[in-house]
Amino acid sequence: MIYGIGNDLVEIERIRTACKQEAFFLKVFTDAERKSFGDNISKYAGNFAVKEAVAKSFGSGFTGFRPGDVEVLRDENGKPYVNLYRGAAEKKEALGIDRIHVTISNTKEYAFATALAEIRER
Repeated sequence: MIYGIGNDLVEIERIRTACKQEAFFLKVFTDAERKSFGDNISKYAGNFAVKEAVAKSFGSGFTGFRPGDVEVLRDENGKPYVNLYRGAAEKKEALGIDRIHVTISNTKEYAFATALAEIRER
């Protein structure tokens, strides 16, 4: 059963500018994200959009957790998935969310993401 859905659209240039600030870059993106994406700014923009979409799917925004608590990686087929840590993992547990599905789309100028939070039918 669907608990919540979230969407986010970001300008890739805005993320490029923000990532030039080391504090932002290190706070928002995990070590695994930084190792996986190198200098591919489109991937970072997509990941940032996913982080925002996940927060929206919880119905609370980033209340109780930070963007860096949501890690976005890709499987062997390129499909994005999330790992939640610290406050985001606690929020997921408290809400009874079992799975989070995510998707990302990019154009030259924008990255768009959707997150769908799913709970078991009771």
